[in-house]
Amino acid sequence: MNTSFQAIPLTDRVYWVGAIDWAVRNFHGYQTSRGTTYNAFLIMGDEPILVDTVKPPFLDEMLTRISSVVEPQRIRTLISNHAEMDHSGGLSLLMATLQPQRLIASAQGKKALQQHFHWPHPVETVADGQRLTLGNSALTFFETRMLHWPDSMITFLEGDDVLFSNDIFGMHLASFERFADQLPANLLREEAAKYFANIILLYAPVVEKLLARLPTLGVTPRLIAPDHGPVWRQDLGSLVAQYAMWSSQKPTQKAVLVYDTMWHSTEKMARAIGDGLGSAGLAVKMLPLGASHRSDVASELLEAGALLVGSPTLNNQIFPTVADTLTYLKGLKPRNRLAAAFGSYGWSGEAVGHIEGTFQEMKLELAAEGLRIPYVPDGAALLRCRQLGLSIAGKIKERLA
Repeated sequence: MNTSFQAIPLTDRVYWVGAIDWAVRNFHGYQTSRGTTYNAFLIMGDEPILVDTVKPPFLDEMLTRISSVVEPQRIRTLISNHAEMDHSGGLSLLMATLQPQRLIASAQGKKALQQHFHWPHPVETVADGQRLTLGNSALTFFETRMLHWPDSMITFLEGDDVLFSNDIFGMHLASFERFADQLPANLLREEAAKYFANIILLYAPVVEKLLARLPTLGVTPRLIAPDHGPVWRQDLGSLVAQYAMWSSQKPTQKAVLVYDTMWHSTEKMARAIGDGLGSAGLAVKMLPLGASHRSDVASELLEAGALLVGSPTLNNQIFPTVADTLTYLKGLKPRNRLAAAFGSYGWSGEAVGHIEGTFQEMKLELAAEGLRIPYVPDGAALLRCRQLGLSIAGKIKERLA
């Protein structure tokens, strides 16, 4: 038997049997610069149970890990917490080869799986809060609709007290360490924040409702096992508190300054604005889009009080990289940020107005009139830019006073 990949025990009878993807760098527009894991979990008992699967290219790795504990054909039940292909990609082949007795999903999950695979396999649906006993394993299922698909649910295993949390509390991080406490705290916070900002932020109001509901579910997890990244076994309260803080989207004394430039004029404006913000005591993150990815902008904006966007005018429009980033941010629906636009132009200068129009669609509060400078900014123009930074810094501080 090929045992090159081993299952990793999480408890006496729960094993991680997922796969590590060291090479992935794009996850539907989100730059995964540190790779990711596709987490699947094997519950051993009278009736072995598999919770979620992996992307199709990694199915052999998952099956090999399972084989290090039990013959895969002994698995009686498959649970699909989420139908997205990074979680369910291996299901179709598993159903054909393992022929399990049961495949369990939410009602929306059943619909999604059938529309993904167009298969004849029956899917058993579970209701929100439903408890099932499978052999000597008792599990309870809770719907988490729109975190981050309509079909999403989480599963709690009694006795071992493991919460299989699907996409909640996860991160894209490839590592051989399976537990969060085995990794540096600053790395965990950075990647958890990036994941929240790029995957979960749109559904922040849904997160707030879930966090308010958690104490009423009657479950107290000792382990939180998400479908990406490490498993949490320490400081679970801090993890939940972190999600509560991010979902509240409270502004801070931080400004994110995003721009691109053609002949460095908009860049000069950005540097002067940033100097004004910084000299007023704000934390400032400068993100030139020639060297920054849209997902990094979303990550930095997660804990910010203001978004400033600069663009030259190209063909009467916003510069392409700026338009791309604004479209991405608009979809994530950040709240409670001040906003301002700026840019250099030659003879028309529509970019600033287009940016402000996007801000209005995003329901961000304009903190100042857009600043447009023709061609190359001179000393007086750069002083205006610096003053814009000072003015916005003052308004952020007023909001937080």
